[in-house]
Amino acid sequence: MKAAPFEYVRPGSVDEVCVCLSADPDAAIIAGGQTLVPMMAMRLARPSRLIDITRIPELHGIRDDGAAIAIGAVTRQATAAHDDLIARKVSLLAAALPWVGHAATRNRGTVGGSVANADPAAEIPLVLVTLRGHVVLRDSAGPRTLASQDFFLGPMMTALTPGCCITEVRFPVWEHARIGVGFQEVSARQGDFALVSAAAQVALDQAGRCTACALGVGGATAVPQRLDAVSRVLTGSHLTDVEIGAAVRAATGSLEIMSSPHASDDYRRRAAATLGRRALAQARDAALASTGRHQ
Repeated sequence: MKAAPFEYVRPGSVDEVCVCLSADPDAAIIAGGQTLVPMMAMRLARPSRLIDITRIPELHGIRDDGAAIAIGAVTRQATAAHDDLIARKVSLLAAALPWVGHAATRNRGTVGGSVANADPAAEIPLVLVTLRGHVVLRDSAGPRTLASQDFFLGPMMTALTPGCCITEVRFPVWEHARIGVGFQEVSARQGDFALVSAAAQVALDQAGRCTACALGVGGATAVPQRLDAVSRVLTGSHLTDVEIGAAVRAATGSLEIMSSPHASDDYRRRAAATLGRRALAQARDAALASTGRHQ
């Protein structure tokens, strides 16, 4: 099939984007187009106007502002995957990016596009929620920042309001000496949408005791879920396999699983517990093997 007729505009600034969005409630932003274009081809999406934001300079780039790494909305996923700053400062995102789609889609797909699409199986939103990141938005009233847990409302549903666009995504930097990360995912085939995924980051002191811990699960739930109960239980522990297993089982037991035709609810709950344990153990082992030098 072919897409329904539409207009095409290429604004030169974010302010122009906001004006275009406010003037046409049926307009859609396009950057990488890895989700929107196939949907238009199948006529599942029929925007009246495409607003191309790929050449707006302020939406590109990766920068370190000390507390967080800020990634411009139209930064390609492949660019982020090969960025040294992300590898050193947000290593959990670096671990997750190779799991995002395929090499061809990462070459076109953008970081902001993945966040705006809010697919429950997407890896970038999972890392963002796990680390308690933020999404920076802009509309005609100016910029505002939302916590990631408040941005994702449901499958393909976000807090984006009419006339609003994402300008950057902010991933917090942990100020700990010994950090380890883990990322685990199960899907029907490599590169397919995740049935379940888990992201973990831990910090250890010199005695091997956990001083900070974050675990998130995605794919199985309507939005990415950070399991704060796990953090509360495991902080201060030595992250033994027994301690990790008990904490993750308790936390995943109360998850509200989103039904899927590809796997039963029971399977996805058990997979969430298994992958959560594996991700935390992977993060613990990486932290234990670190030299103690800050990222």
